[in-house]
Amino acid sequence: MIWIVLYHDEFDAWLNEQDESLQDALLFSIELLQAEGPMLGRPYVDTVKGSKYPNLKELRVQHRGEPWRVLFAFDPKRRAIILLGGNKTGSGSNWYKENIRIADKRFEEHLRTMKEEGK
Repeated sequence: MIWIVLYHDEFDAWLNEQDESLQDALLFSIELLQAEGPMLGRPYVDTVKGSKYPNLKELRVQHRGEPWRVLFAFDPKRRAIILLGGNKTGSGSNWYKENIRIADKRFEEHLRTMKEEGK
């Protein structure tokens, strides 16, 4: 089964700004998510703590020796929505504190849009 993967507009813009080799690494992980859906687990996916959405997860990508993360969640229609990405090198738990807040807002926006559109 192929799972539907949607990109938040901000993630899509961010991804297009990255160099080609990083894009390839991130897209490889996203394609794994598309193929495996919610069954994709470690070492590729892990649950994050501190979100108001218990289904917020991270794709874990190593690129050129650095840890990159892509935050996503499955919506009520079981589609993955890719919310944001970034390099957590040197920021430790601060990366999560800042970006989980942003991801929560983006997912909330996605859910609100779904409700308004009656999907």
